[in-house]
Amino acid sequence: MTRARLMMISVATTTAARAWAGIGADELQWSQLPPLPEAVGVAGAFAGVSGGKLVVAGGANFPGRMPWAGGVKQWQDVVYVLDQTNVSWRVAGKLPRPLAYGVSLTTESGVLCIGGSDAMRHYADTFLLTEDGGPITIRPLPSLPVPLANAAGALVGTVAYVVGGAETLGEQAALSRFFALDVAVPAPTWRELPPFPGEARILAAAGATADALYLVGGAALRRQDDRVRRVYLRDAWKYSPASRNWKRLADLPRPSVAAPSPAPIIDATLLLVGGDDGSLVNFQPPEEHPGFPRVAQALDLRRGTWSQWNDLPVARASLPVVLWRGFFVLPSGEVRPGVRSPEVWRVRGPGAH
Repeated sequence: MTRARLMMISVATTTAARAWAGIGADELQWSQLPPLPEAVGVAGAFAGVSGGKLVVAGGANFPGRMPWAGGVKQWQDVVYVLDQTNVSWRVAGKLPRPLAYGVSLTTESGVLCIGGSDAMRHYADTFLLTEDGGPITIRPLPSLPVPLANAAGALVGTVAYVVGGAETLGEQAALSRFFALDVAVPAPTWRELPPFPGEARILAAAGATADALYLVGGAALRRQDDRVRRVYLRDAWKYSPASRNWKRLADLPRPSVAAPSPAPIIDATLLLVGGDDGSLVNFQPPEEHPGFPRVAQALDLRRGTWSQWNDLPVARASLPVVLWRGFFVLPSGEVRPGVRSPEVWRVRGPGAH
């Protein structure tokens, strides 16, 4: 990697962005880590931190031709690890099967991987990835009550929450089911909570503070003209584990589907960094698609208000977010429909170390 590529990118901002409560958009610091060794990148990977190292596993891509040229999506099983020298990734093992589009969360014990899919089906599997300098270790945990992919999830304290998603392939029906797993108890078991009160959805973004879960955007699957179609959503919700209640928040400025998740929270500001707003659905010709909008949508968690910033240095969809060494890391992901990037970006706020 060149020195220029590792340099911090100074990001211009607008007057509107400077009006954000909390962090200012011009205070965000962007840079890149070494690219993932997967040549074309992956979408829907699992990622987290174990033993102080960054772990990225699985995902799906089109390693040959693009989908509009007849290419076939392939699911991957390789586990990559990057240590704190930031020099290069190494292969640390393989997943139990090629897998993508699940939920992945960093716990004190390792990377919690939940659900996901391959070309044939969705899975209920839950397992823990750990890395101690050698090959990756995989420890099975109790399975979800149902197979689940394209769900949203985040960790509130020691409890992993998972909401929405789909039980089967093909985007025919979304779920509003809501599950919780306390990873700190000796024998963790999934609990099903009362359903999410909003419209069932896939590809929402989640986020978490010490005492609340957030669920933002996603796509509903509605039957229209004898077809099931994605409907891009703008609603946002907060769940309080203490009261066990959901509260609807202000709507997003624009729809958001498959934004990086769990969403970064910097200085009480939840950030949707990229994602698909649906404005370029069915763009033709697909090989000239300009990419997902380089837009951040920021929710001030104290005021409950949204702001928008239109000049991100990068925009991605269908990827996890990992807090590592003071940065929120965005590994690989989708640049535009069908096209991934091996680039690994990271962002942090002012004063982070």
